[in-house]
Amino acid sequence: MTAVRKAVYPGSFDPVHNGHLDVIERISAMFDEVMVTVFVNSSKASLFSAEERSSMVREATLHLPNVRVEQSHDLLVRYVRSRHARVIVRGLRAVLDFDYEFQFALMNKRMAPEIDTLFILTNERYSYLSSTIIKELASYRADVSALVPLASERGLVDKFGKEVDRNGQ
Repeated sequence: MTAVRKAVYPGSFDPVHNGHLDVIERISAMFDEVMVTVFVNSSKASLFSAEERSSMVREATLHLPNVRVEQSHDLLVRYVRSRHARVIVRGLRAVLDFDYEFQFALMNKRMAPEIDTLFILTNERYSYLSSTIIKELASYRADVSALVPLASERGLVDKFGKEVDRNGQ
């Protein structure tokens, strides 16, 4: 009997964007099961509720049968252990991401030596994307349709209004 290879891709996904989706699609080809986990960070103000974020991720990943979407308020390594996974996946856009993520990876390794962190470079097409930038653009009703899955676009329109300026003017 072979072991099931499980990975956890944690994040706030506020909202999920095409950079996130690119990472999810790529890791779904590497692992038998991928748990995309919407983490609730009480020190971070989110535009969308955890339920809304989970729903958007779930809709955006319907085409990936080995991807499961969950929520957690727990410490990441405890959550990963509870799911019998051994890999945490983190997407990297730039050197600054690496420095930040490296610190967390080392602390996670100290707390849970059996769990590894896998860094995936974001496709260069999405290296500039962040949920913060997308929310700012959407707040000005700029067209973000090329940056986010349809579920996120609908959520942003619900939050900021329907008058989208598709010409950036």
